[in-house]
Amino acid sequence: MPGRRIYVTTTLPYVNARPHLGFALELVQADAFARHHRQLGDQVRLLTGTDDNSLKNVLAAEAAGIPTAELVARNAARFAALHDPLDLAFDDFIRTADDPRHRPGVERLWRAAAAAGDLYRRHYEGLYCVGCEQFYAPDELVGGRCPEHGTAPDLVAEENWFFRLSRYQRELERLIVSGRLRILPEFHAREVLAFVRSGLRDFSISRSRERARGWGIPVPGDPDQVIYVWWDALGNYVNALGYGTGDDRYRRWWLEASERVHVLGKGVLRFHAVYWPAMCLSAGVPPPTTLLVHQYLTAGGRKLSKSLGNGLDPGGVVTRFGADALRWWLLREVPAGSDADFTVDRLVALADNDLAGGLGNLVQRTAAMVHRYRGGRVPDASAPGPLADRLRRLTAEVGAAVDAFDFRAALTAFRDAVDDANRLVNAARPWELARAGEEAELDSVLATLVAAGRELARQAEPFVPALAGRVRRQLGDGDPELPPPAPVFPRLGGARSAP
Repeated sequence: MPGRRIYVTTTLPYVNARPHLGFALELVQADAFARHHRQLGDQVRLLTGTDDNSLKNVLAAEAAGIPTAELVARNAARFAALHDPLDLAFDDFIRTADDPRHRPGVERLWRAAAAAGDLYRRHYEGLYCVGCEQFYAPDELVGGRCPEHGTAPDLVAEENWFFRLSRYQRELERLIVSGRLRILPEFHAREVLAFVRSGLRDFSISRSRERARGWGIPVPGDPDQVIYVWWDALGNYVNALGYGTGDDRYRRWWLEASERVHVLGKGVLRFHAVYWPAMCLSAGVPPPTTLLVHQYLTAGGRKLSKSLGNGLDPGGVVTRFGADALRWWLLREVPAGSDADFTVDRLVALADNDLAGGLGNLVQRTAAMVHRYRGGRVPDASAPGPLADRLRRLTAEVGAAVDAFDFRAALTAFRDAVDDANRLVNAARPWELARAGEEAELDSVLATLVAAGRELARQAEPFVPALAGRVRRQLGDGDPELPPPAPVFPRLGGARSAP
């Protein structure tokens, strides 16, 4: 029988500059989550893309002396090109500037909220951070500066369209308290609840065409105003499914989905946990069911950011160390509830310890012993015992950790199981069994190790798919004849220089 139907999305990054390692974290987490559920037999659709209609993009193009459309297209292509280096398996990619599915959906969402009586126009003065594309109240600033970017916001005075967010305060509270909108880690749910209960204020959802430099989607019926980039961008989650174009995928993957999952960074939590669900409620669209929130990657204690200019190029890291090493570090080393500082030395040390010295060592010594003692043919022997029991428990442990959006816990459990398998080699000492002529016991140990390696490859596939494939092939991929022993993951210790 088919499993659950799960729709998974990433946020849409601004394309004012090249992609950096911080967004690679989100892509890899979303990909691992989607792969895990596909492996369970669930139907999964994974969406990513780019946010093209931002004032940040306009200003970056002006600084570069090129048309906005040219800069946006060039950088959006760089984000799309992360697919192969990061070993991703997303199903769809949407660009908000030129994808024909997007603008009709933005306009439909606008008209639906207007029909609900939730849009109105008024004069407004406020403090605006272009980096966040967000107005801030004075008490939200830190020393008069944006808490996210550390820059002084601009004082903006103009007439805009507003959304009646205040109307949805109680309904949003009920969504979160009931668990119909699940936010993980849970401390972020408490953070959102506190914000909602403090009182919601209506927010501006348009900008003057002049201030937007004419870039963006015009307000329906009011061409002197451009739709606010967040109203524009958040709609991508349904627009990519044909919300505005009548595509049946909207029914299949949004209305009838078992779960509607957004993977996002903590810096945009308010937009996804408050603004977007309220927009959905206003427009008669079911809100998302799950928000999986990751923390920040830092370098030297500072958040990796295009705006700060300290973002590491994920493609450069992969070129030097490979996708498996980067994916493993992002999933195994980054905690669920706190930021993580990236260094090349940490990536190399973790890969050498876990992938080369742990799983790689287990697979190579297993294949070598099968060749040495059985001519490369896996013994036809039973493989019961404590290790088989341990691997059965691993399935539940990994599943529970992924459901809790704690990849670090999932891969810690995986590494513990690899250690158990390596300990079996040291305890059983197959070389002594061979010398003593204990053929039946030797067959059982070898069969157990091959079965364990194959199961570990299956468990690893959502997280390091390329490495998992090499392990499967080295251990015969179900065939009793194994290929000659070869390393499945080389040590990286000789390539420590920064990418």
